[in-house]
Amino acid sequence: MQCFSKKIIISTTVAVSLLVSTQSLAEKKVLLKTPIAFSSSLPALGTPIKWVAQQLPFISSGTIKMKLYEPNKLVAPFEILDAVSSGKVNSGYTTAGYWAGKIKAASLFSSVPFGPEAPEYMAWLYYGNGLKLYQEMYDTAGYKVKVLPCAILSPETSGWFKKPINSAEDFKGLNIRFFGLGGEVLQKLGASTSLLPGGEIFGALEKGAIEATEYSQPAIDEKLGIYKVAKHNYFPGWHQQSTIFELLINQKQWQAMSKSQQVQLSATCMASVTNSIAESEYIQFDALIKNEQERGVNMHNWDKKMLATFKQAWKEVAAEQSNKDPMFKKVYQDLSNFREKYSVWAKRAFLPRSL
Repeated sequence: MQCFSKKIIISTTVAVSLLVSTQSLAEKKVLLKTPIAFSSSLPALGTPIKWVAQQLPFISSGTIKMKLYEPNKLVAPFEILDAVSSGKVNSGYTTAGYWAGKIKAASLFSSVPFGPEAPEYMAWLYYGNGLKLYQEMYDTAGYKVKVLPCAILSPETSGWFKKPINSAEDFKGLNIRFFGLGGEVLQKLGASTSLLPGGEIFGALEKGAIEATEYSQPAIDEKLGIYKVAKHNYFPGWHQQSTIFELLINQKQWQAMSKSQQVQLSATCMASVTNSIAESEYIQFDALIKNEQERGVNMHNWDKKMLATFKQAWKEVAAEQSNKDPMFKKVYQDLSNFREKYSVWAKRAFLPRSL
């Protein structure tokens, strides 16, 4: 009897293995040619998509592979959405905030001033209406893409400045590289903002084309050498408490994939979201210690008055954009409603930061 049971188990295992192998053989192999907006050498910014590319062949039994193209090697970072939608490439890794000039609501799926931290953002995306609205935004704007959140960062710094900022008046006439909706907030305060790719920031600072910049987190900013030319680093990153990064798949390519392949790709990106937040949290403190103790960086924290100034300007920007753009209004209202409910939990569940 025991021998017979073993035979059944062995036979069943072989049958399942053959079934999986047969399914894998039946699926068309997919090669995702993926231009990326950030160097794959940048920790927590470019490394997540490198991790995804490494995992996919194993997870899909070889039916999905991803070939990465570094920034500007195949497609320029700010052209990835159009390239994927048109079919010039079948996928791309970037952040939705880069499309703010084309789709105003896109910034809300990247980072939100005074917005949610990573766990709250993820809750809205995966269990609230976030993912549904994310896809709807691209569909409504006429882009032929499938969007998958594929990484998320914890808070960024609030910027690097050549001179200290003593009041809101110091932003008037300041030339600064700044991302997304936070840049519109600084424009309210009189700053002149631009959105430069990461590779151009150091040169622009060094030559004086800009006087200040934000880019990302300390461990990422140090790779660009920003601390060498701007010695005043400000916190907290009110403009980006967390930042989402997306994998865009050409719509025809997505539809041509089997259901199994779609789930494998989606699950790998979801795993990357977890992996990226862990990585981004792990690598920051060493960079901060070096900045303060070895590199002569002056670390500053915005006082309550400055944070209130930023927040008031953000409220004005949010109201203006909601009045101008129906999709922005729809997404921002849904996120705001979710955050109001979430606050019932958040204000009771977590320890005060001062303890």
